[in-house]
Amino acid sequence: MVNIEKIKNIMQERLSPTRYAHSRNVAEEAKNLAKNYGENMDKAYLAGMLHDYAKGLAAQKLITIAEKHDLIEDKIEYLIPDILHARVGARLLREDKITSDSLILTAIARHTLGDANMSDFDKIIFLADLIEPSRDYPLRERLHCIAYKQLDDAMLVGLELTIKHCLDNKRLLHPKTIQVRNIFLEKQY
Repeated sequence: MVNIEKIKNIMQERLSPTRYAHSRNVAEEAKNLAKNYGENMDKAYLAGMLHDYAKGLAAQKLITIAEKHDLIEDKIEYLIPDILHARVGARLLREDKITSDSLILTAIARHTLGDANMSDFDKIIFLADLIEPSRDYPLRERLHCIAYKQLDDAMLVGLELTIKHCLDNKRLLHPKTIQVRNIFLEKQY
C-alpha cells in the first residue's frame, strides 16, 4: 500500500511551494471527479499528487531523459521541452519505484497533451489539472461544472481553452493537442 504522507513529502521536496499546492489541489479534484464517475478515488488522488513529478526539471534534463527513453513524439518538444514533463514524470515515477501502477502512470503521461485513446481515468486527471481551484483563467468555473456532468464535453472545452490560450499568447501548439481536440469534436457529430 502506498504511504500518501511519504508521497506528499517527496512532492513537497521536489516542487516549489506553489506547484506543491497545485498538486494537492489536483489530487483533491481528481478524487472528487473519480467519486463522481465511479473510478478509483485513492488512485485518482495519488495520480493527482504525482502528476507534476518532473515539472521542476530543467529543459535540457527533460530532453535528455526523453531521448534516452524514446519519449519524444514531435520535434516541437525540443522547442517547448516543458511539455515533456508528463511523459518523463511517468517514466521517472516507475524508475524511482514510487509507483508501477499502469493506470496512474498512463494518466500522468497523458495529462498535458491528452491522447487519442484516453480512458475516463485519464480524462479525470487531465481535467483535474485544469479545474483545480487555484487555476485562474476565464471560464474555469464553466469547465468545472461541465467536468462533473460529462467528461468528453469537458475534454473538448478544456482542449479548446488550452488552444485559445496558446493562440492568444502566441505560443506554439503541439500537433497532438489539435489531434486530440478533433477526436473529441468528432464524437459530437
